[in-house]
Amino acid sequence: MQNYPAPAQALVARMTAEAAADTSRAVAFQGAPGANSHRAVLEAFPDALPLPCFSFEDAIDAVREGRADCAVIPIENSLNGRVADMHFLLPESGLVITGEHFMPIRHTLMAIPGHATITEVMSHSQALGQCRHWLRGQGMTPIAYPDTAGAAAAVAEARDAHVGALAPRLSAELYGLDVVAEDVADAEDNTTRFVVLALNGPDTQPGNGPVMTSFLFEVKNIPAALYKALGGFATNGVNMTKLESYQRGATFSATEFYADIEGHPDEAPVRRALEELAFHTKWVRVLGTYPQARARILG
Repeated sequence: MQNYPAPAQALVARMTAEAAADTSRAVAFQGAPGANSHRAVLEAFPDALPLPCFSFEDAIDAVREGRADCAVIPIENSLNGRVADMHFLLPESGLVITGEHFMPIRHTLMAIPGHATITEVMSHSQALGQCRHWLRGQGMTPIAYPDTAGAAAAVAEARDAHVGALAPRLSAELYGLDVVAEDVADAEDNTTRFVVLALNGPDTQPGNGPVMTSFLFEVKNIPAALYKALGGFATNGVNMTKLESYQRGATFSATEFYADIEGHPDEAPVRRALEELAFHTKWVRVLGTYPQARARILG
């Protein structure tokens, strides 16, 4: 609780108590009340009791410990790339990806009532990155904060007339701030993809609608390792919509990858592709198979 600015603490306490009274409806998210992840919970689960958590790890622990039925975590943004590191968060958590949600992002610049000229702006690094050209054009210095709504609460607490926050409009309403500018972004199609994490996956079956499958794998430290590992997806006609590389530790000897594909592991083409992937890698770990929230368009 003490990690949140004072204006957010009462809201966090109330929401935490409400979630504890009905954990079957509790959905954990990272950030202070009013964050984009809070908005995503309300969109994806309209009847949920949102449970604010200070970090991604805290949100995952809430699900593992039974204090929440699931968690909604941002994984990537159309303007600024990766948000949460699934390769670090999921493998040891015991959770699986059970769904996805896409949400258009519209930032609002806010400040205390009676503010002066805004010279510094606080927000999550993702929000600052999504608005970096706009901020530079306004002559405003970005200041990173753990989450957008928390930045709004911190601005409300500090009462500095020259400091603003980039956060969802809901944050201005919750923390008594004035709206300085709306629809702040470097592009109109700013969108964040969220994933839903739970202890048990949905009962998805082949042929019951389009699904995504997410997984991790580590290539062998040999020439053309990635080319060989991914060949089965091409030959079996499986569409891979995401592939990201990671380094774990400081050895720089092998690379791990996170991938999303269209299709169910029980479908013959996907099964063959995953079998070939397993043959050419050290290990493969499926993170979840879940319904598509948005169709992937093949170019």
